[in-house]
Amino acid sequence: MSLNEDQIIKLNSKFADFDAKERIGWAWEYFGTGLILSTSFGLQSGVMLDLALKVNKNIPIIFVDTGYLFSETYQYANQLQEKLNFRAKIFSARMSPAFQEESFGKLWEQGQDGMKKYNFINKKEPMERALKEISAKAWMSGLRRAQSIDRGKRPFIELQNNVVKIYPILDWDDRKTYKYLPNNNIPYHPLEGMGYDSLGDKHSTSKYDASKKSEDTRHGGHGRECGLHLDLPEGLDFTV
Repeated sequence: MSLNEDQIIKLNSKFADFDAKERIGWAWEYFGTGLILSTSFGLQSGVMLDLALKVNKNIPIIFVDTGYLFSETYQYANQLQEKLNFRAKIFSARMSPAFQEESFGKLWEQGQDGMKKYNFINKKEPMERALKEISAKAWMSGLRRAQSIDRGKRPFIELQNNVVKIYPILDWDDRKTYKYLPNNNIPYHPLEGMGYDSLGDKHSTSKYDASKKSEDTRHGGHGRECGLHLDLPEGLDFTV
């Protein structure tokens, strides 16, 4: 069951009056088992996980593991899965991190094009494979407009590569997101308060610097988006 552009426009207007749980509830009622939630087990991931699982415990949770995350992120993944009583479906690149480095070198040190190839191999392709294997019709994530310039332009619902994308907490500010976790007895990430604005791979995530934009702390300074939520440009060699 998909949506056309006219339906998406109307739903974006309706979603503006819904709270986050109502948005998730609508998505589950409409798409059923065709609805999935992706998580990075990052600083704020507990928010969407808790909201979604309160709506329905059967919503599939997808975790794309690059093999390069902070050890604290893997600890948090285990902690949240135990706390919220779920198991994420894990997808990774077809090549191991060691084999990638032997074949291509450290792509994250090879400028913007190298970072894009890295993101395609380790994030975009595994996520697209997950969507196909699960036969997903709609994909929820915890993107928020307050996080970056690009995300500030996002609608609540959009169509990307024939999959409906839904962002239930898109209009939440940083304060509301930060307070949700203790207010709902959800633990903070172990690296919360350690100077990171957001967390990704340890080799290309840096601590917040007031002299720079927050998106400069991710992907070696090449922007916040990792490739999961952007259409990657044509013309680059993404073969493996």
